[in-house]
Amino acid sequence: MELLKNVEVRELPKMSVAYTRNIGPYNGDQKMFQNLREKLFTWAGARGLLGGRDSKFLVVYHDDPTVAIGDNLRMSLCLTVPSDTKVDGEIGKMEIEQAKYVVARFELTGQDFQNAWNWFYGQWFPNSGYQPDDKPYFELYTAEPKEGKYCIDFCVPVKPI
Repeated sequence: MELLKNVEVRELPKMSVAYTRNIGPYNGDQKMFQNLREKLFTWAGARGLLGGRDSKFLVVYHDDPTVAIGDNLRMSLCLTVPSDTKVDGEIGKMEIEQAKYVVARFELTGQDFQNAWNWFYGQWFPNSGYQPDDKPYFELYTAEPKEGKYCIDFCVPVKPI
């Protein structure tokens, strides 16, 4: 795991996203992530929504896994879409509101995700002057994985302590 960029607090814009959602445990379940990704990308590809200049892929976490019961954990794989995009079937749509976020860019492997989140909450937050706000947090995938490594922005909404 490598922190690639200074951690910074900044305003992120509102985003409209199409999503596929999992309800239940998800930690380390690569097959579940792959199935959700395939459904979302197949749906988006057929509608010409992949590969645009402003297209972003993110994973939104709706619940705190240290508090919520595992069977009730909600996680959504998302693609940014125009706000007037129509969805159907297993594909939903939601708005991620404009807010102040702390953003940290990491390069990591699939096994490093939990360590990165632990560092973020266990080391960065206690010394930051901020606390997590009560909104969903997400991982923003900034590039295609290369050689098993992901370049990801961890984005957590914040408010002053």
